[in-house]
Amino acid sequence: MEIVCSRNDLLKSISIVMKAVPIRTTMKIMECVLIDASSDSIHFMTNDMELGIETTAEGNIIQKGIIAIDAKIFSDIVRKLPDNDVVIRNDESSNNIIITCEKANFRIPSMNEEDFIRIPAIEYSRKLSLSQFTLKEMIRQTIFSIATNENNPVMTGELFEIKNSVLRIVSLDGHRISIRNHHLDEYTENTKVIIPGKTLNEISKLLSGEAEDHIDLYLTDQHIIFQMENTTVVSRLITGEYFKIDNMLSSDYETKIIINKKEFTECIDRATLLIRENDKKPLVLKITDNEMFLFIDSPFGSMSESISVDKEGKDLLIGFNPRFLLDVLRSITDETITMYLINSKAPCFIRNENDDFVYLILPININPGTYNSL
Repeated sequence: MEIVCSRNDLLKSISIVMKAVPIRTTMKIMECVLIDASSDSIHFMTNDMELGIETTAEGNIIQKGIIAIDAKIFSDIVRKLPDNDVVIRNDESSNNIIITCEKANFRIPSMNEEDFIRIPAIEYSRKLSLSQFTLKEMIRQTIFSIATNENNPVMTGELFEIKNSVLRIVSLDGHRISIRNHHLDEYTENTKVIIPGKTLNEISKLLSGEAEDHIDLYLTDQHIIFQMENTTVVSRLITGEYFKIDNMLSSDYETKIIINKKEFTECIDRATLLIRENDKKPLVLKITDNEMFLFIDSPFGSMSESISVDKEGKDLLIGFNPRFLLDVLRSITDETITMYLINSKAPCFIRNENDDFVYLILPININPGTYNSL
């Protein structure tokens, strides 16, 4: 095989497929990128058995063929090459791959391309089309509340549910729930799948975030396929039954407050200066008529502040993990937010009138007598 590509095109392609190269594996071939120039196009492919990525690069094929090369070494080399054309060819006599750019010459051992585990051929079905902006935003607005441990694999992914032409994305970690709803422009078959959080994190990095750029999703019983421009991503789905989310949601409340999102965010941000990553110190909210007092106490000091609110219903004293509140506030683009609360032990709901988003946060138990002076 011999191909010629610009350094920039090579860098773009290898950066895309590197997202499916495993960090640790006992199979050296899985650390490789497969460069397939056996047809009229140059394809780059990686596969870690859970996530597979294939992308097409611009370039000239001098001699058709297929090679497998260590992905990290290849990526590091391309990043350091001059900004010019790069020639890649295999030397069958020495079993090396030769990479040449201007006066730079590298000889890298090749791997047996026949050992490479290709992305499985999957029949495309149940298509869903979205703008890349929409999908990127919906992932950003929910991904923070997936579980990080694998005791329950279902919680390490997100539910993608299509019902009555509405796409609902749900994540939860046992302490909070994040839901985003998007009305689809065209009819799409009702379905639901659980997509690994790792897959969605990597897809989000590939998305342009532009409203005019589109992405097609194809759902099967075991896989999801993301198709955009010259890149295809195939991921296994998480098997299992997702939680009955609707049973966890409620429209009941005893206290309702409307608050300026920017002011609330900045206040919590200041409060978190006094706690460390693993601290479990609650941010205490004392809600009274037209005012909310915030208080936090830690070994590093204490902080209190008040914010104006529009309140409906009862006064309330309640505590939250401040980082859980910040995650939600930073995912909302509205100028004001509405919080619905029942009591100091019941979940808090943050939602808008159209239910485009719903966030549930469980409170932290606090001793009310400690905060009587607030």
